[in-house]
Amino acid sequence: MAIDRKARLERVLRTEEGGFLRCGGRIGRTVVSAIAVAWALFQLALPRFVLLDSITIRAIHLAFALVLVFLTIPFRKGTATSVGSSSRICAIACVLAALAALSSLYIVLDWRGISLRPGIPIWRDAVVAVALIVFVLEAARRVLGPALSVIALFFTLYAFSGPYLPLIFAFKGVSLTKYISQIALSTNGIYGIPLDVSANTIFLYVLLGALLAKLGAGQFFNDLAISLLGRFKGGAAKAAIVSSGLTGLVSGSSIANVVTTGTFTIPLMKKVGYPAKIAAATEVAASTNGQLMPPIMGAAAFIIAEYLGKPYIDVIKAAAIPAFVSYLALFYIVHLEASKLGMKGLPKEDIPRLSTVLAGGFYYLIPLVVLIAELVVLRHSPKLAAFNAILSIVALAFVVEVGRAVRTGSSVAVAAGRCGRTIVQGLIAGSRNMLTVALATAAAGIIVGIVAMGIGSMVAEIVEVLSAGNIFLLLLITAVASLVLGMGLPTTATYIVMASITVPVIIQGRSLAGETILIPAIAAHLFCFYFGILADDTPPVGLAAYTAAAIARSDPIATGIQGFLYDLRTAVIPFMFVFNAELLLYGVTSVPQAVLVFVMATLAAFAFGNATQGWFLVKNRWYELPLFLGASLILFYPALLTRLFHLDYGLRYGMYAVGLALYGLVYLMQRPRLRRIRDVDFAGPAR
Repeated sequence: MAIDRKARLERVLRTEEGGFLRCGGRIGRTVVSAIAVAWALFQLALPRFVLLDSITIRAIHLAFALVLVFLTIPFRKGTATSVGSSSRICAIACVLAALAALSSLYIVLDWRGISLRPGIPIWRDAVVAVALIVFVLEAARRVLGPALSVIALFFTLYAFSGPYLPLIFAFKGVSLTKYISQIALSTNGIYGIPLDVSANTIFLYVLLGALLAKLGAGQFFNDLAISLLGRFKGGAAKAAIVSSGLTGLVSGSSIANVVTTGTFTIPLMKKVGYPAKIAAATEVAASTNGQLMPPIMGAAAFIIAEYLGKPYIDVIKAAAIPAFVSYLALFYIVHLEASKLGMKGLPKEDIPRLSTVLAGGFYYLIPLVVLIAELVVLRHSPKLAAFNAILSIVALAFVVEVGRAVRTGSSVAVAAGRCGRTIVQGLIAGSRNMLTVALATAAAGIIVGIVAMGIGSMVAEIVEVLSAGNIFLLLLITAVASLVLGMGLPTTATYIVMASITVPVIIQGRSLAGETILIPAIAAHLFCFYFGILADDTPPVGLAAYTAAAIARSDPIATGIQGFLYDLRTAVIPFMFVFNAELLLYGVTSVPQAVLVFVMATLAAFAFGNATQGWFLVKNRWYELPLFLGASLILFYPALLTRLFHLDYGLRYGMYAVGLALYGLVYLMQRPRLRRIRDVDFAGPAR
């Protein structure tokens, strides 16, 4: 039964994270594996060895992705359409793959001709462009499901039918010539910024995570977390959070994070007494937030940097405080759950020795140190930093395997060959995991290109009308729309769609009083990014929740609801940093100022966790709820009081005292109740 469950989880991961390598014959598997390895090696060559123009890189990147999709993923799930399983199916798959690759590469093969006739495509251009759009939408449907393709088709229909719609939705429309020129024959559509970031940066980080996973870093992170935290109250759940956070550094995928860490941490949580639903929901909340963790955040973070024209390190800095506050708050929440359930630490025999864990896998931390040093200290570009980190992984893998062979007296050649096969498997896994991102960015590029043709201003106007110019309503609409879209889309696609529509409006948002609120662009982009991530555990279609429920054998909907309740502490943070940009270190000029903001934000998240969990020192009473919420709001956004009472803005940090006083008041109110409970427990039952 355990084997069946593990196999089912692997199928979930393959299906939802890109589906892959389901070839039915040896020749077919070899061919597809060779293409996957070639894709990975091509991407690895770009930072150091191969100099190509941007459009060529994007076209080749997309061609590889399309070929792998049509060779490995069937038209319908569950059908036997693998290469090698049928000569007829093999022929159809190969023809589709070849045509898709040619349509993707056409912009490179005839770039000179296309550039000499901008906006005036000839019949050959039109045929190839239409074919490319169809191939991209179909490949995206196979990899991601129908949602993104349907949305792209809806935007396309809107572009052509605009002149015939009611006044509020009316749009001047576009011609077929303009549409195909913009979407498939320029760098403003399919070959736009999202695909460029996918080709030049994201692939290397996905490959970095895949290599670490193949070499066993996931198990090391689990053991490290358990050895550090297992003995504390609720230690299994706390270890799950740390393990998921460490895995999230290199994963960037909620579902992969759940499968990697949850297969170990969820049974461990259940063993010490956590209900199945709580155990699964804790893993979901921790894994979902893995995409928030610097320095390797979700793929959309790299696109944010490109959209803003900022170095990626600036995005890391902006996202640092919210990410760490969110994880610390989850850590605090599981402590509250452990207190409510009367949990204790793990048995000593289940806790590995820290020295043993470090001795057996300390080298897994070296690539992360290299990566952070490259990004933060040396200030290298993200792709060069990832490239050097990957080189360090490969070198370490060979050193460790050969060193182990020398110590045990086994064959060095066999050890080197085994390590080489593991590296190749990592390259294949990296290509597999990239299918989701590559097709999401390409298909989302269709939407971005249509928005850039003038629809963006119309859609933005509709959104602004719906929000009545109220920034609070606008943010709520954006959050809800992101959660709904994210039920059927990966985070990257959700972010691209919502950012192209709502970011320009958010930046110009107004308050209830009608005064203009200046919202930094980074805050608006991260707002869309956060809610795209949270969709992974939003019922009824939270894929991460379904995966965790399969491990825990809990109800998926109940697991998703519980996980979303835990993630409320993450959902409130974007609303706060939109109004208080200091949470993103925007305008923060000193380390003490940054530390103060971080500490107060952490306490604010703790207070919010007390409110949502109904527990502090003891079970909360109804009249303590507003005190927690008030403390949380003030500690997150101290300038609120200076605005309300028309005080000097420079006094905002003094308002922290008010929030701390409210929090301390609840502590004083609950302290006597805790003392009485302890006295009863100490006295024991009446004789």
